[in-house]
Amino acid sequence: MKRVDDFRLKLGKDELVPIMIGGMGVDISTAALALEAARLGGVGHISDAMVHDVSDRRFDTSFIKDKTRLYKYNIDNSDKTDIKFNLEHLAEATRLHVGKTMEAKQGSGMIFVNCMEKLTMNGPRETLKVRLESSLDAGIDGITLSAGLHLGSFALMESHPRFRDAKLGIIVSSVRALQLFLRKNAKLNRLPDYVVVEGPLAGGHLGFGLDWAQYDLQTIITEIVQYLEKEQLAIPIIAAGGIFTGSDAVSFLENGSSGVQVATRFTVTEECGLPAKVKQEYFKASEDDIIVNTISPTGYPMRMLSNTPAIGDGIRPGCESYGYLLDGNGNCAYITSYNREVAAHPDAKKISVMDKTCLCTHMRNFNCWTCGQTTYRLKDTTRKLADGSYQLLTAEHVFRDYQFSVDHQIALPD
Repeated sequence: MKRVDDFRLKLGKDELVPIMIGGMGVDISTAALALEAARLGGVGHISDAMVHDVSDRRFDTSFIKDKTRLYKYNIDNSDKTDIKFNLEHLAEATRLHVGKTMEAKQGSGMIFVNCMEKLTMNGPRETLKVRLESSLDAGIDGITLSAGLHLGSFALMESHPRFRDAKLGIIVSSVRALQLFLRKNAKLNRLPDYVVVEGPLAGGHLGFGLDWAQYDLQTIITEIVQYLEKEQLAIPIIAAGGIFTGSDAVSFLENGSSGVQVATRFTVTEECGLPAKVKQEYFKASEDDIIVNTISPTGYPMRMLSNTPAIGDGIRPGCESYGYLLDGNGNCAYITSYNREVAAHPDAKKISVMDKTCLCTHMRNFNCWTCGQTTYRLKDTTRKLADGSYQLLTAEHVFRDYQFSVDHQIALPD
């Protein structure tokens, strides 16, 4: 019976343990988590989502405070057109977060940054270009393009000296999305180094509609592999979404995938950035507690725990401090919903907004409990302690369990 360790993920000249830890923002996939993956020979992700806030926490910078002070005059104004990001500050925050992580890297693995196109930041093109190029400046091993089609993202990096050196990949959920990306970038003569195929059981934002349950990850992977073979393109495929055991991973590795991306089981590790009390909520969750809704202002459905505090909360939009989801015209779907409820309840001290959420503020405060479909199984991966709580795991323990387990066995902690 094969184990994950019997396979290797080949990215150019590099051979890696075929385990990639997904990029969970905001700083849920911490530098510590990514560093462990790299030390153990796999691939770890950090996320550049709300990178100013991450920098403030890690390095005691004051990007958020300074931005809030600058735009304080606009807090009560529903028009957020003026809220612009200082591109020099964005570059500095990115270089700090990425650069300090890379300085600490040990082992034969790699560290990538997860870059969401849907973080439009009231300047979609210019802010994305700075995020991408600053990560390359800081020495990141690779960039995974997520949450969007990224049809122009390669072009934004084309002139960077590391454009053909760093590993560049994209997340897709259909063969059509990959076809669009490859056609759009054909003239650059630069293929992605890997493609993460994310299925319907993944956590957070989904590349599917509310009919997500009708789709199957292996079926999508097979379609993509057949397309790549037809086009004679040798691009490694990384399977993602719902891969809970090493045996699950082996099944994909034997059927067209070169690696697997996993995240859910790492949310309850000591290195994960979620607060300890939130990790316990993940452990306690039942299958009925896991829902898919449309409260994200991005327009994508999102999977989360049903008791997440962000659902129905009517907090005032925090764009002056954050504003990462403002489109190029200074709009955000949550602002529209918030203003509607304020107008409908002018005398209310507290309002409820059910159809959208202030994703920036709630993700920053770890109050949006996004999760994978298999989260309800986490309680089976550890031990229940005398006080009724569940024992946290180490990232190394979970990584090694994926790497060496057989027959769908899960190793409990000592």
